[in-house]
Amino acid sequence: MGRKMDKIQKLAINCIVLISFSSAIFTDELKDIIDSKKSSFEEIALDIWNYAELGYLETKSSNLLASELEENGFIIQKGVAGIPTSFIAEFNNGGPVIGILGEFDALPGLAQTNSPFKEVADNETGAGHACGHHLFGAASAWAAVVIKEWIEENNIEGTIRFYGTPAEEGGSGKVYMVRAGLFNDVDVVLHWHPDDVNSANSRTSNSNKSGKFKFKGISAHAAGAPELGRSALDGVEAMNHMVNMMREHVPQESRIHYVITKGGLAPNVVPDDAEVYYYVRHPQMNVVDELFQRVVKIAEGAALGTETDMTYEVMHGNYSLMPNDTIQKIVHKNLEKLGGIKYSDDENEYAQEIYQTLINPDLKIGSQQNVLPFKYSHSYGSTDVGDVSWVVPTAGLRTATWVPGTAAHSWQAVASGGTSIGLKGAELAAKTMANSIKEIFENPEVIEISKQELKQRTGEDFIYKPLLGDREPPLNYRKIN
Repeated sequence: MGRKMDKIQKLAINCIVLISFSSAIFTDELKDIIDSKKSSFEEIALDIWNYAELGYLETKSSNLLASELEENGFIIQKGVAGIPTSFIAEFNNGGPVIGILGEFDALPGLAQTNSPFKEVADNETGAGHACGHHLFGAASAWAAVVIKEWIEENNIEGTIRFYGTPAEEGGSGKVYMVRAGLFNDVDVVLHWHPDDVNSANSRTSNSNKSGKFKFKGISAHAAGAPELGRSALDGVEAMNHMVNMMREHVPQESRIHYVITKGGLAPNVVPDDAEVYYYVRHPQMNVVDELFQRVVKIAEGAALGTETDMTYEVMHGNYSLMPNDTIQKIVHKNLEKLGGIKYSDDENEYAQEIYQTLINPDLKIGSQQNVLPFKYSHSYGSTDVGDVSWVVPTAGLRTATWVPGTAAHSWQAVASGGTSIGLKGAELAAKTMANSIKEIFENPEVIEISKQELKQRTGEDFIYKPLLGDREPPLNYRKIN
């Protein structure tokens, strides 16, 4: 392992030497393109924030992004990988192919206005952009359009491809796109994500596999004839109890969590139908698979003990993120040169109000002005970007779209994501990605170096096989039964 890492570090050093003579400062030409598209993509971001559509149901969000890219000269291919809300937008001028990922799904149960106080929004979906994917999709499309115009104006040999990727939140939209071979001809992929800091680390993550476990029993009067009933809810509760005992006997890096999605409707009726939804995580994909099979065995035991029937459905599965130092250090360099985010007086006042609602925040207001030093890090969360990163050299960044100290998947993240604070973070992301892609096109040697690094990290014999198997996309996974 040590020798393998030495080779990877040498590749990264070679990359730094190659690009050291290349300017990472925006040309006036690129800056002008960025500025000319600013109002359009900020409006798109806020429109998607208002739509707040759930995974695989993001019809308006997907169409809005695709239409804007088509108007800007991209060729659009909709409904790829069997997903109605997925699409690819491409401007092809030969040369290397660089992809940009764009997400746009919201999270259930987090409808929130942009008020600095908890104030439930009266929207159609009951959802909110608590992970900032409205900004993710809009800023990524913004960067793609900027690069397309730069390619045209300078007759650069290069192809820019935007991937409209639905249902990141538990739907694994990108996994189906990888499985369908839609990244096979891509040389490099960039992505970003909203956060409360500005960073561009070489980052790993947990892999993840989820499943819905459905128990079927026999209904009966819970008081008049309980002996005639077999409770499906008992099956769910027995399963949960045994999984919680299992936690003592799993690798410490593991994460297992669940929600009961169906538990009955009336206490005086023995429930004949119940369901529990599980996530299993670990940095290594093979360990995730092993842990998930143990959870399946527990479900089978719970059904046996409660005399119920159990079936389960794998809902999604994500690989861990595979870092690529060669590309990642280019992204970090450009983010660092651009710098952090400064608040106006009004934004600072808003941020102070939000800050008062946070519980033990780990950052202070003002930290959003900084860019964190480059480092290697691990996230205990998961993302379907992981699958992309195992087949294409992939790098990303995070920008401060939320008030420092804000947790992802919170109402505070929804709120600030619908303000100029969120938009400033999106602009920084668009600039960083556009500048990094420009640099890669101008130094195509780094593409080959990044591919060598990926091959060394995955191993010569690696064959991609998705954790979710051969199932079709779960297009109704967010629909309420």
